[in-house]
Amino acid sequence: MDLFEYQARDLFESYGVPVLAGIVADTPAEVRAAAEKLGGTVVVKAQVKAGGRGKAGGVKVAHNPDDAAAASETIFGLDIKGHTVKRVMVAAGARIAEEYYFSVLLDRANRSYLSLSSFEGGMEIEELAVERPEALARIEVDPLVGIDLAKATEIAIAAKFPAEIVPKVAPVFVKLYEVYTGEDATLVEVNPLVLTEEGDIVALDGKVSIDENAEFRHPNHAALVDTDSEDPLEAKAKALGLNYVKLDGEVGVIGNGAGLVMSTLDVVSYAGENFGGVKPANFLDIGGGASAEVMANGLDVILGDPQVKSVFVNVFGGITSCDAVANGIVGALKKLGDAASKPLVVRLDGNKVEEGRAILAEYAHPLVSLADTMDDGAAKAAELASK
Repeated sequence: MDLFEYQARDLFESYGVPVLAGIVADTPAEVRAAAEKLGGTVVVKAQVKAGGRGKAGGVKVAHNPDDAAAASETIFGLDIKGHTVKRVMVAAGARIAEEYYFSVLLDRANRSYLSLSSFEGGMEIEELAVERPEALARIEVDPLVGIDLAKATEIAIAAKFPAEIVPKVAPVFVKLYEVYTGEDATLVEVNPLVLTEEGDIVALDGKVSIDENAEFRHPNHAALVDTDSEDPLEAKAKALGLNYVKLDGEVGVIGNGAGLVMSTLDVVSYAGENFGGVKPANFLDIGGGASAEVMANGLDVILGDPQVKSVFVNVFGGITSCDAVANGIVGALKKLGDAASKPLVVRLDGNKVEEGRAILAEYAHPLVSLADTMDDGAAKAAELASK
């Protein structure tokens, strides 16, 4: 889960990372009030989960409350890389002397953490890495050791910070690493980390990505979820414990196992080329179990998508046998009743496949048809969706 900048700022502050005062606002009137409270020069910053806000006009400096309110009127509703600005943060101004860059992230390839830092901040780090790779220090961080003051000093020196700046930034690196580990993050980034004219180090713009697999350790993270922009079907599926991702097609897909579902998406896309470009409408993995309740929940989510014209249930019976899957489908259809109003193509294979097919054949639901192979099922579902 990616956090908004104001959420990252609040986390930083709670860990003792030096930040500027910031107030969230949803209307120009609230922006004016926030600017009055902060006093002096402020910065009105669009709150979207996308980079390039400044270039898109989403960051503006204002020297008084009226100017801040006027600036916010041009920011609210702005489209920044597909994200519509609905909220801004009014941040206190700072007199910046120098800009730096620092981040710590999960390096999956090397199974460790990686620190990226540079004496040159304030620009897209991707551009710096390509244009001047020597300016970006890459230091591996042992998860068992972490970033203590000695390691932070090593990072600062590798990033070519001047000797007089190293003692200032190193303690901030330590604090930022505490945010990283304390919140089970996969990324903590500050760009820019600034030195003010007064000689203070301040985290001016933060980005934090949190590992949702660790949410059981952080009940407070539920308050960080962006429910306004969350897809309602994905939110519903998540509440039901389903692994669901909304796509843009017309064929709903249900399978047991992420690999099988991914393969099914490919086969449906390929088959759909013969029927006007029909595509998958979702990714839905019901996992190893396929009880009536799980299947009903899955079908309920998929059938709630108005784009869905047909559903392809593709299940390989392993630990859960095909007869249990078939009974789950029958139970789901009975539970949903009239809500199950779109055609279902079911392909079963594996453990007790004949028994499973017999159960569905005996139930003889008018909207259910059986397919012998995955290719046949995908073609049938795509054909039904095209009609």
